[in-house]
Amino acid sequence: MVKINENYLKLPGSYLFSEVARRIGAYTEAHPEAKIIKLSIGDVTRPLVPEVVRAMHGAVDEMGTVEGFRGYGPEQGYEFLREAIARGDYAARGVDIKPEEIFVSDGAKSDCGNIGDIFGVDNVVAVCDPVYPVYVDTNAMAGRAGEYQEELGKWNRLIYMPCVESNGFSPEPPKEKADIIYLCSPNNPTGAVISREKLKAWVDYANANGSVILYDSAYEAFITSEDVPRTIFEIDGARTCAIEFRSFSKTAGFTGNRCAYTVVPIELRRGGVTLNSMWNRRQTTKFNGVPYVVQRGAAAIYTEEGRRQVMENIGYYRENARVIREGLSSAGLTCFGGVDAPYIWLKVPDGVGSWDFFDQVLAQANVATTPGAGFGPSGEGYIRLTAFGEAGATRTAVERVRNMFQ
Repeated sequence: MVKINENYLKLPGSYLFSEVARRIGAYTEAHPEAKIIKLSIGDVTRPLVPEVVRAMHGAVDEMGTVEGFRGYGPEQGYEFLREAIARGDYAARGVDIKPEEIFVSDGAKSDCGNIGDIFGVDNVVAVCDPVYPVYVDTNAMAGRAGEYQEELGKWNRLIYMPCVESNGFSPEPPKEKADIIYLCSPNNPTGAVISREKLKAWVDYANANGSVILYDSAYEAFITSEDVPRTIFEIDGARTCAIEFRSFSKTAGFTGNRCAYTVVPIELRRGGVTLNSMWNRRQTTKFNGVPYVVQRGAAAIYTEEGRRQVMENIGYYRENARVIREGLSSAGLTCFGGVDAPYIWLKVPDGVGSWDFFDQVLAQANVATTPGAGFGPSGEGYIRLTAFGEAGATRTAVERVRNMFQ
């Protein structure tokens, strides 16, 4: 008889955002008159910018000709996009990343989950708490997380690094030795960023212990503070200990087009082999590449006009974040994030659980949020709000929540 991967049976409940969607759906079915505004799922609402649309139309036209038709593309991504990324996201900031160190993919979420394929099951994994659930769940699926402790809301083999108000929601290197370290800056869900000084401490820790930092930088475009690194490769020593994940989903509205990339430096070696070659082997075996039309659209954001148009959309979401943060703060609520990130981390009233508060806001204000408890034990007592909604709806949602407390 076939044997299944029993690690899946250890996963508690359903995936966080699936449960959020289920609860919203159940409430809507019971109250069809309710006009729910979603500040929960971090999906974008602004359309693709004209420069991207123009490039994608051109690519479609190419594909309709004998001369321009393309079948399977390179699994690592087309050279034109990898070179544009190397110039626009790295060389422009004085960072030397080569095209062959860049792997174009269908999403940072996919890569953050799939990267575990190149690591052994017996590695010790450290995650921030609260944390983007994909980091935890995919390691649990692989068997690295051990057993789930229901009473603690933790996996017994993972190192949880508290990101709480007292440390500015920024993790500290653990006393234990961690082999694989997940860092996310700007952070999802707290909206916090890691300073240059703290990131240097992490790089030094990883190099000293032979660890690998998996650095999720999907929200880099939202950074406004000058002293916050835009990439971990701005830090000396990062090329020998870090892998970076980036995405066009939130930067350029590609959530429905699926395009991202991962940077694996040539110098990064563990177990006597380069992780670049291992990731390349994994991708060429399990991945057939991102469509040509989508990659042409992604390359268009690196043109002068494309960059300007994309930053206009980023500015739109930044303004939404300001409206949420300032509007709810003026109602006496405590808010974090929303400055260098599109997420606001709201402290719920004392004595109220985050799922209970989620239900209250949904019922009383008809506004959907994301409970902090779904991101880990240290997320209890908070909810996450997203700035990716339509501006008018965002203002209405803020007023509805404010009215709950006035």
